[in-house]
Amino acid sequence: MIDREFLLDPNSHSPSDLSSAKSRPWLASPWPWTMAIAVLLGWGGMALWQSPWSKLKLPSFSSSVEIAPLVMEGGDPYLRALMRTISASEANTPQPYNVIYGGQHVQDLSEHPNRCVKIFMGPNRGNCSTASGRYQFLNTTWAEKAGKYHPQPQKFLLWKNYSFEPEYQDQVLYRWLADTKAWGMDIGAQLRAGHLDQVLRHLSPTWTSLGYGIEDNVITRRLPELYQKLLQEELLLAHHHQD
Repeated sequence: MIDREFLLDPNSHSPSDLSSAKSRPWLASPWPWTMAIAVLLGWGGMALWQSPWSKLKLPSFSSSVEIAPLVMEGGDPYLRALMRTISASEANTPQPYNVIYGGQHVQDLSEHPNRCVKIFMGPNRGNCSTASGRYQFLNTTWAEKAGKYHPQPQKFLLWKNYSFEPEYQDQVLYRWLADTKAWGMDIGAQLRAGHLDQVLRHLSPTWTSLGYGIEDNVITRRLPELYQKLLQEELLLAHHHQD
């Protein structure tokens, strides 16, 4: 906004001011001032464009619903469809197993990447997140859940490591979702009964983009529809494996 005190108003200036303006007609015309402001804004815009903030990479979400299949084989098709639905809202990229918070990708999955990326938007702005992989495991969550569900932990004396390779991301999450004691409910049974909304609501404190949390995105509202599509794919896959 332009401060009104800088606008020329004949009713608010003394005769000497007006005569001065008349002797210098460029003062009375708004065009020179408009051009000057435009130039200043142009330079300011260029400076902002070239500033480090212009290179800031914020989390982005695709509206595409082409969700990659799981690397893990076998298991309950209802839980498998749920896993793919979670990844659709949490890590909707062509390489979901390698993505970290903010959209960058890592290649070394021998362990959890554990990179704390600063959050620039949303209710957690100012903090940082270590969310990584297809299901955006925080480093602390991965350490806890992998300690319970990882099928092949590496151990030497007191040292432990849990590979973050795609197969293990899938298996840890699958076993976690299948653990009725962990969630206080049988998620698979709820899904088979058609209670998807109840399941998503129950999981939303853990994955806040599932529709009942604080960080919805462009995929969130499409999750029920997407789940049904993925479920049909998983049921068909399970049928083929039985034949």
